[in-house]
Amino acid sequence: MNAVIVAVFIMLILSLLRVNVVLSLIVGAIAGGLTGGLTFEKTIEVFTGGLGGSAGVALSYALLGGFAVAISKTGLPNLLVEWVLKVVKKNGDSKGKTYSKALILFALLVIACFSQNVIPIHIAFIPILIPPMLRLLNELQIDRRLIASVLTFGLTAPYILLPVGFGKIFHDILATNMASSGLTIDTSDIPVAMLIPTLGLVVGLLVAIFFSYRKKREYETREIVKAEEGPYSKAGIIFAVLSIIGALVAQLAFDSMIIGAVAGIAILYISRSVRWNEADALLTEGMKMMAFIGFVMLSAFGFADVLKATGDVDTLVHQAADIIGGSKALAALLMLIVGLLVTMGIGSSFSTIPIIATIFVPLSLELGFSPMATIALVGTAAALGDAGSPASDSTLGPTSGLNADMQHNHIWDTCVPTFLHYNIPLIIFGWIAAMVL
Repeated sequence: MNAVIVAVFIMLILSLLRVNVVLSLIVGAIAGGLTGGLTFEKTIEVFTGGLGGSAGVALSYALLGGFAVAISKTGLPNLLVEWVLKVVKKNGDSKGKTYSKALILFALLVIACFSQNVIPIHIAFIPILIPPMLRLLNELQIDRRLIASVLTFGLTAPYILLPVGFGKIFHDILATNMASSGLTIDTSDIPVAMLIPTLGLVVGLLVAIFFSYRKKREYETREIVKAEEGPYSKAGIIFAVLSIIGALVAQLAFDSMIIGAVAGIAILYISRSVRWNEADALLTEGMKMMAFIGFVMLSAFGFADVLKATGDVDTLVHQAADIIGGSKALAALLMLIVGLLVTMGIGSSFSTIPIIATIFVPLSLELGFSPMATIALVGTAAALGDAGSPASDSTLGPTSGLNADMQHNHIWDTCVPTFLHYNIPLIIFGWIAAMVL
C-alpha cells in the first residue's frame, strides 16, 4: 500500500469518527511512516522536526484570538449586532429577516474574496469578525455550515481564478513549475484555463445556499466573553475601529499576521479601551479560543513532512501514470484524484504544485492534452483538497470563528460540507475542462 493513501485514509476515518483531529493526524502520520518504510523512531523524529514549520502560523492564530476578544470588550461587536437586529425587526418580520440573511451572506462572501486578492490578509479577519456575529447568526437561525461554505468559497475560488494577491502567488508557482517540467506557458492563460473549474466551485456554493443549508438551525446563545454593561463609549468604539485598521495596515506593511495582531492589541492598550487589569485575562481567553487551530497546524506540518520523507508522494504520482495507459479521460480523472489525496494530506495547494507538476506535465503532453488543458489539470489537481482538508487554512479559518462558543464541529460542520460542495464539483468541472480545452 502507498503510504500517502494509508496515512490520509486513516486520518480522515478517525476524524469522521470524531477522534480529535490532532490525534488523527498523529496516528495517520505514524501509520504512513511505517507503511513507507520508516522506523517508528524515524517517523517520530521527522514528525517532531516538522512541527517548527508552522510555529509562526500557530502564534499568529493565538494572537488574533486575543485581539478578537479584546475587540469584543470595547463594545463594537455588540453595537454592530444590536444595529443589525433592528434591521431584522425582532417582531417577526420574515421579509426583514430574509433580507438580513442575504445581506450577511453577501457581506461575508465579499470580505472573504477580498481577503485573497484586494486586501490579502487571508484568514486574519475571521477570528475578529465572526465570533461577535454568532449571537446575530443565532437570532436569524442561520445554519453555520452555510457560513463555513461561504467563507471557504471566498478563501479558495479567488486565488484559483484571479492573478492578484494570493492568486498571483498561486499562478506564478503554477507557471514556474510547469515551465521547469517542460511546458512554458503565459500566466495570462491561467485564468482562462481555470475558469471552468472555478465554475464548479460556484455551482457548489449555490447548492449550499439554496438547497443544502437553506433551512433554519437553532443554536444556544452563549456568552463568549463578558461584555460591558450600559452605554458604549464613543472613544472605545473609535479606538476599536482604529485598532482593526492598524492591524490590517501593519500586517500588509510587514507581511506578518503576528505584527498585525500585536499592532491592534497595542492600540487598544495605549488608548485604554481595554483596562490594563483585565488585559491579560482577555488575551489569555482569546488565545485559548484559538489554541485548537494552532495545534492542528503544528500537527499538519509534521504529518506532511512524514509523507514527504517516505518518498511515496512521488511513487503515488508514478503509479497513477502507469495505470493510465493511453486513455485521456482516465488520465484526467486519476490525476485529479491523486491531487485530491496529496492536498488532503499536506493541507496546502501551494505546496502540492511542485510535487505533481513534475510528472503530470510530461504525462499530459505525452497523452496529447493541449497546454490549456494541462494548466487546468495541474491547477485543479493542486487546488483539490484545499477545501475539505482538516489541516487546510481554508477550513481551519472558518472553524476558528464559528466554533468560538463550542457549537461548531470542525469535521462535520466545516470539512464535510466543504468537501462535498467544492471538491466533488472541482473534480467534475476540472475533468470537463481537460476534455474540452
